[in-house]
Amino acid sequence: MLCVDVGSTFTKAAVIDTDSGALLATAAHPTTVDTDVMDGVDAVCRALAPHGRPEERLVCSSAGGGLRIAVVGYEEEVTAEAGRRVALSAGGKVVHVAHGELTGAGVAGLRQARADIVLLVGGTDGGNADVLLHNARRIAAARLTAPVVLAGNAEVADDVAAVLQGTGRRFWVTGNVVPRIGEIAPEGARAAIRAAFLAHVIGGKGLSRGRGFAELVQAPTPDAVLGGVEVLADVVGGDVLVIDIGGATTDVYSVITPQGEDATIHRDVVAPLWHARTVEADLGMRWNAEGVVEAAARERIPLSVSARGYAARVAADTGHLASSDAEWAAEQELASAAALVAVRRHGRPSHPAERPRPLSEVRLVLGSGGVLRHSPEAVRGTVLAAITSDHGGGWRVPDRARTGVDTAYLLFAVGLLAPQYPQAARALARRLAPTP
Repeated sequence: MLCVDVGSTFTKAAVIDTDSGALLATAAHPTTVDTDVMDGVDAVCRALAPHGRPEERLVCSSAGGGLRIAVVGYEEEVTAEAGRRVALSAGGKVVHVAHGELTGAGVAGLRQARADIVLLVGGTDGGNADVLLHNARRIAAARLTAPVVLAGNAEVADDVAAVLQGTGRRFWVTGNVVPRIGEIAPEGARAAIRAAFLAHVIGGKGLSRGRGFAELVQAPTPDAVLGGVEVLADVVGGDVLVIDIGGATTDVYSVITPQGEDATIHRDVVAPLWHARTVEADLGMRWNAEGVVEAAARERIPLSVSARGYAARVAADTGHLASSDAEWAAEQELASAAALVAVRRHGRPSHPAERPRPLSEVRLVLGSGGVLRHSPEAVRGTVLAAITSDHGGGWRVPDRARTGVDTAYLLFAVGLLAPQYPQAARALARRLAPTP
C-alpha cells in the first residue's frame, strides 16, 4: 500500500505492507503546486519504484492552503465555540467565526473569509431555532460558493435544508454538534466536513487538471493525523499528546480518556472535545519564527539574543537550513518555545469558568515536524523535556510520560490505513510507541 501526504511544502510517501504493517520505504519531494500536484506524487512514486509499485494508494492533502472553514453559530460561547472546536478536529483551518443573527456586514465578512466550507450550527436540539433559520436564509441568499455543513438544532434541520435547497446551495445535513448544554458531538460534523472536502474542495482548488487527484484524496491531512493519534492512543493504552512543529504553524493533538469527575460531571457550557486538535497560526519555525519570539515574550519564556536574531533571519529566508552548532542551538530554543506556547494554549480552557484540559495522565508525548525529524538527538530530547517539565501552563504536567519523535512521519499513514486496514495501522503505530 502506498500512503501519500500532499503537504503544503513537501509531498511525503510511505510504502506499507498491509498484512504485517511493516514500513518498507519512504520518500519525499517538494509539492508541485506551481505545476500540477500529481507531478510531485509521481516523483515520490518513481523514488519508491525499487520497492515495488503498489496498485492501491491512500492519499491525504493540505496543499493549496489546506481546508478553510468558516463557522456560523448562535451564541459566541456555546454553539459557535463548539463549531470552532469541531472544525479544527476535522482538519480545518478556522478562518472566520460569526455568532448571532447575520447582518449584511456579517455576510460580507463571511464572504471575505474565502472559506472552503461553511459550518452552520446553532441551538440545542429543541432549543432556539430562529437564529439558525435566519442565518440559513442569509447564507442561501448570499453570493457564497462554499458548500454548507448543517450541524445545528435537529428539530428544524429539515426546514433549514429546505431553505438552502431553495437557492441551489450544496449542503450536508448531520447531527447537532451541541445536542444538549454541556455535551459536544463532533462525529457527524467531522464526517460531513470530510465528505464536502472530498466532493467539492479538493477538485475546486485547481491543484491538478484531469489526472485523477481529486479521486485519490481520502481526507484533509490534519484529519488523517488525528485518526492516527487515536490509533496510537489505543496502542499505548492511555492518553497521548502530539506536537507538530511546522514552518508556518504548530499543531497540537490530544486523545484523552476522561477520568473521575471529568467523565461524569458536565461542568462546562460546551463539553471538552477529548479527541482534539488546535492550530497556532502565529507559531512556526520559518514563516512565523518572529511570531514565536513575540509569543514567548508574552508567556515569559526567555529566549537568547542569538535565538531572536536567528528567528528574524529564517523568517526572511524560509529555505534556510541549520548547519552549525550555534544554529541548532537557536533552532532548539525556538522549537522549545513554540511547543511550550502551543501546548499551554491547547491545555487552557477557552472560558475562565471552564477547567483546564487534563494532561497530567498523558502516557506518551510525541513530537513531529521537520525541526524534530532532522535535528540532532539532543535537540529533540530538550524540546520534549521542556513540555513534560513545564509548570507555567496552569495545570499538572505529564511528568511521567514517555517521549518520542515521529522521525519517519508515519502518523498520517496510520490514520489513512485505519478504516480499511486496522491491524496494519495498529502495527505501524507501535513503531511510534517507545517501550518503557
